[in-house]
Amino acid sequence: MTVVTGAALVVASFFIGAIPFGLVVSWLFFRRDLRTEGSGNIGAANALRSLGKGGAIAVLVLDALKGALPVVAGRWLGSEELALTAAFAAILGHCFSPFLNFRGGKGVATNLGAVLAIAWPAGAGFAAIWLAVVLLTGFSSAGSMLASIAMAPALWYLTGTPGGIYGLGSAALIVFMHRGNIARLREGTENVLPLFRPKSSA
Repeated sequence: MTVVTGAALVVASFFIGAIPFGLVVSWLFFRRDLRTEGSGNIGAANALRSLGKGGAIAVLVLDALKGALPVVAGRWLGSEELALTAAFAAILGHCFSPFLNFRGGKGVATNLGAVLAIAWPAGAGFAAIWLAVVLLTGFSSAGSMLASIAMAPALWYLTGTPGGIYGLGSAALIVFMHRGNIARLREGTENVLPLFRPKSSA
């Protein structure tokens, strides 16, 4: 593997991550713009609120694949560090998509896909933590942040220091992307996930 090949994978991963599948699914199959509905986010949680379970599952799977494929490609090229770097680039692309004027989603599903590809037990733990928090609180944002934060020690334990560094970086980015949600959680105006609880009036 050459430096050029590695750099090409990282750049390609960023642009693959930047594909706004939430917007693609909402427009192609529902003739609606997900950015104008619910929270305005293009991720799976808002797709569930606005498009229903079918749309949410499609967005979740496609966004997760954006994180998993760079890990597979990096490992195929023989470098775990490249795999982790490419996965992080995909999350950056999702959060700051050049196709959406450098705006995007929160990066949660893309991170989940990456974590599943890096170490599937950690990915299973991610899903379990998210589900437990949402069942207890109704807030997808809280589950997403706590699950992402938990991945730093989980990946460090399962894969070593590079995985732990990836976990820290991805958690920091995802918490940053949820800063608006954090403010709404403090104010008591955060939207709940309708799969488990009735919608709030916010």
